Amino acid sequence: MTSLTIRPATIADTDLILHFVRELAIYEKAEHEVLATPAHVHRTLFCDNPKVFGLICLEGDTPVGFAVYFFNYSTWQGQHGLYLEDLYVSPEQRGKGAGKALLSHLAKIALDNNCGRFEWSVLDWNTPSIEFYDSLGAKPQSEWIRYRMTGEALQALAQQAAVPASA
Repeated sequence: MTSLTIRPATIADTDLILHFVRELAIYEKAEHEVLATPAHVHRTLFCDNPKVFGLICLEGDTPVGFAVYFFNYSTWQGQHGLYLEDLYVSPEQRGKGAGKALLSHLAKIALDNNCGRFEWSVLDWNTPSIEFYDSLGAKPQSEWIRYRMTGEALQALAQQAAVPASA
């Protein structure tokens, strides 16, 4: 069996990242929500001072999955945390340890950066992923309800922001 390797994503991985994003969106029944373009990926992951980072998992020379993460902050802990935005392994590559390898690599990044938490979200119907995360010792945070604001609601709230006084 070929060993798995994980490396940081590079700008040359742009199309590969978007391929994995689309596969993930199809799996999550939300392909219509994918708006990301190569320009978005370049501007966010590969800019001078990125706030989000990517990893590519390979089996030999074959890309099998990816992860995208960023650092957040816990005021209660007084420490940064690592938030996993996306983790995806192509269906034909599952069961070879790529998901666990990516999570393990991310856990090491979290510890190397003195993070107090490593968190992510999973859809409530995604039983295979939930069982996988449970098997690793991850615990669901059922007391918290995640909120999201986009589109018109986001624009309307932003318009209510106080306008700074002119000088």
